[in-house]
Amino acid sequence: MKFSIIIPAYNAETTIENCIQALLSQSVERNLYEIIVVDDGSKDRTAEIIHTFPVNYHFQENQGPAAARNKGAQLSKGEIILFTDSDCVPDRFWLERMTAPFSENPNISGVKGAYKSRQRSLTARFAQAEFEDRFALLKKSDYIDMVDTYSAAFKREVFINAGGFDPSFPVANNEDTELSYRLVSQGHLMVFNPEAFVYHTHPDTLKKYLRIKFWRGYWRLVVYAGFPEKAIKDTYTPLVIKFQTLLAAMIFGFVFLSLFWPHPFFYILLGLIILVLGSALPFSKVAFQKDKLVGLLSPFYCLLRAVVFAAGSLGAVGSVMKQKIFNDFWKNELKNG
Repeated sequence: MKFSIIIPAYNAETTIENCIQALLSQSVERNLYEIIVVDDGSKDRTAEIIHTFPVNYHFQENQGPAAARNKGAQLSKGEIILFTDSDCVPDRFWLERMTAPFSENPNISGVKGAYKSRQRSLTARFAQAEFEDRFALLKKSDYIDMVDTYSAAFKREVFINAGGFDPSFPVANNEDTELSYRLVSQGHLMVFNPEAFVYHTHPDTLKKYLRIKFWRGYWRLVVYAGFPEKAIKDTYTPLVIKFQTLLAAMIFGFVFLSLFWPHPFFYILLGLIILVLGSALPFSKVAFQKDKLVGLLSPFYCLLRAVVFAAGSLGAVGSVMKQKIFNDFWKNELKNG
């Protein structure tokens, strides 16, 4: 057994079948890889559907996707372990292309693949344009510092020795970022292979999209607390997004001030909004070449994204500070008897 593909699943009855069928049809010989599905306490027909396929099934009480992936890694037999999500449909050559870099360079410890989408809703098309913007940035780096779980591969030994994903992340949100930063800090090398892709279902409404982005902002700040240098620059996030998020955080402050002193704070607030919209124009130009409507509306999407990113980030800052105050209080209490 050379490869182990691990899928965490929770109430995935509408998507898991397509995912498994795609994995059973890979270009790699079937006897070279195993498929492990860890059912994280599903209450729908997920288990029933999985049992119709020749895959390894494991059930656990709901503990979150990080714990489910770690369990799959513990059960795995392959030298290389791969992760994808239950709502992803890997391309036929996904396994072959995800694992090729390990043969080409024995120093590689991790590989990241790419997203594609067949959706036609405007919000989903914008989400795909976002990912393609990030992929363009990743292509500029020989080695990367971010491997997403929707299309990830690691040397099993490296993954196990690193302790796997942090199970304190309760949902599928930035636990892969934390692991990636941890591996890079230990000296491991990771690469991006855009030819290894999975089809994914992006959020198809603005409400769903903004909710996801809020929690992305929240959990990314939690990760930055442990790796503050990444808040400045990483290989995955365009600097303009961090700039826009900072401006949006300032917008919150000036909204409050403008309620009491409309002049000059209202005009400063308006200037910040215009600055966020203007900073999105280079991205919009590229998006327009592929999808005219997405290109035209993307500045407004970017403004809303920056606002919810900032809101989530500010919420995380409050939570981190509250936890620190609580911990410091009890340390002092214990020290003073």
